[in-house]
Amino acid sequence: MFLDTDPVSTNGVELEESDLEARWAHAWRPDEVARRLAGVRTPWYVAAGWALDLFRGVESRPHSDLEIAVPAAGFAEVRDRFPGFVFDVAHSGRVWFEADDAVLTLTHQTWLRDPVAGEWRCDVFREPHDGDTWICRRDEDLRLPYAEIVERTADGIPHLLPELVLLFKAKAMRPKDVQDFAGVLPLLGPDRRRRLGGWLERVHPGHPWLAAVRA
Repeated sequence: MFLDTDPVSTNGVELEESDLEARWAHAWRPDEVARRLAGVRTPWYVAAGWALDLFRGVESRPHSDLEIAVPAAGFAEVRDRFPGFVFDVAHSGRVWFEADDAVLTLTHQTWLRDPVAGEWRCDVFREPHDGDTWICRRDEDLRLPYAEIVERTADGIPHLLPELVLLFKAKAMRPKDVQDFAGVLPLLGPDRRRRLGGWLERVHPGHPWLAAVRA
């Protein structure tokens, strides 16, 4: 859930893991966010584990939250679709409730909160970009048009390419990341595997997943 870098080193509130889990207990599913964002002009997509399940067409495991991503400049348009909700910033194990512009500028992870229930519904990444070109947070030289990194389900829900989702999961390799990799890799054709292998070698040289990707 939290970022793994630290541009903001002070302030914020540190929450217990049990409190975090309770506040995420009723996170939305992708179809709810897609309904609320229908017709927005800025590109957006479901990210992380849910993106892989949208690619597979089946919910393969429980999801503790829902993550979507938008270009940073398009965040205002997305924010306007959630009247009555507030946005908090999550960073390095801390939360800035109703974060001000200074914290927003230095971070990219934003949690959408229902202020009545006190619960988070969706995690919104505000991503670096250059106009319609997406920029990878892990390697700013890895740039692709949004039109090439977003796919859609049969009912129109946008999600990140599975090979890019796995690239982001490769850094931590938590048990759920390893499970996702094992479940999705057999579904990737030669072109997707080739892209994934190239990106892994570029961002994580010598990564242990490379042998399976290239097998």
